[in-house]
Amino acid sequence: MSSPSHVAETPITDRNELVATLASGEKPKAQWRIGTEHEKFGFRLDDLRPPTFDGDRGIEALLNGLTRFGWAPVQEGGRTIALLRDNASVTLEPAGQLELSGAALETIHQTCVETGTHLNEVAQVAGELQLGFLGMGFQPKWRRDEMPWMPKGRYRIMRDYMPKVGSLGLDMMTRTCTVQVNLDYATEADMVKKFRVSLALQPIATALFADSPFTEGQPNGYQSYRSHIWTDTDADRTGMLDFVFEDGFGYERYVDYLLDVPMYFSYRDGVYHDASGQSFRDFMVGKLPVLPGQLPTLRDWSDHMTTAFPEVRLKKYLEMRGADGGPWNRLCALPAFWVGLLYDDAALDAAWDLVRDFSLAERHALRDGVPRHALKLPFRGGTVRDLAREAVKIAVAGLQRRAARNADGQDESHFLDVLQEIVDSGLTPADRKLALFHGDWNGTVDPVFKQFAY
Repeated sequence: MSSPSHVAETPITDRNELVATLASGEKPKAQWRIGTEHEKFGFRLDDLRPPTFDGDRGIEALLNGLTRFGWAPVQEGGRTIALLRDNASVTLEPAGQLELSGAALETIHQTCVETGTHLNEVAQVAGELQLGFLGMGFQPKWRRDEMPWMPKGRYRIMRDYMPKVGSLGLDMMTRTCTVQVNLDYATEADMVKKFRVSLALQPIATALFADSPFTEGQPNGYQSYRSHIWTDTDADRTGMLDFVFEDGFGYERYVDYLLDVPMYFSYRDGVYHDASGQSFRDFMVGKLPVLPGQLPTLRDWSDHMTTAFPEVRLKKYLEMRGADGGPWNRLCALPAFWVGLLYDDAALDAAWDLVRDFSLAERHALRDGVPRHALKLPFRGGTVRDLAREAVKIAVAGLQRRAARNADGQDESHFLDVLQEIVDSGLTPADRKLALFHGDWNGTVDPVFKQFAY
């Protein structure tokens, strides 16, 4: 989840300005970039509990410790709640999950170095504080009421609102972690094609990256419980966005969708004003109850765009949001998967051919079934594993044609080796952890914090 945006305080007077904001994201192919984001759970080495914000071993102490590496602190209410460096940021999810929002980079090689550098920096400071970090999709051990809350104004508003619109929203906020990639588009038509392909294939990514099989120390019956969480978080701002596949979809239709998403807040003069459940359309005509007579700014709009949580999200770029958090190699594989599919014309065509005849019912069956069954979910006489095999094959070929090489002459396709192994074996990360739980771990999840820590 984002911190307050840094968009200018320009008043919005016309819906066309909102459409223009999305259109302004268009870039020629030579300027397409890759932005990777990932979240991870902190834990104390002695008792495995998540660290609080305060204290000598708290999350704020960790953030302040990271400033030695050139990160500039961002404060709210006099407390350090984020860091900035070289167009990247380190931010906090509601329960202190630490998120790296990477810079917009040219290659997977670069974004993977960025991720590794960040994890190394975190490990150095965390070690001094006797903390560790774990990449999974859902907190494997602790109850919701055992998770801390970070002192960010928008989270207080969301915490109060979530129980009104779903039963699992607070779990989404406090007990989930994801990895996502942000990718560019050249034109409105290019955006539409990429949006449709990535939305249809998002359940395949969810299956490949499924890594959240435990709740409160026991198997929960899911491969990706994180993905299941989103099905009962807030129907007004989540889901598969069926309208994306309708004729005539484009920037205007997405703006209309966002205008119908209820607001959370407006951030003015360092204060979060609680607008939860209120209408951005009312805001546009000066009738927002919490700020009567005031008009929204482009920053309000930018903030509002971050409060919609569909499987794929459009801002000035497309965000692929369907994967569980995981170890370093999968944090690199996720952007490689989508860059391979979407940034090569032949791969994009092949991916569209793979999904273009999926019916609405089939897309929903994939979305609804994958959280529990992942690669084993039946589909059209086969399984999701068959779709995943084909998608990975297309992505590998796309990266090979992209031919972005590192100093050793390797292209980016080797970052997909971990996904190829998952497809070949038919075993997801969740499958492997469940086998350990029932075998070497003797029915406890505690070893996960040592064996799979960064």
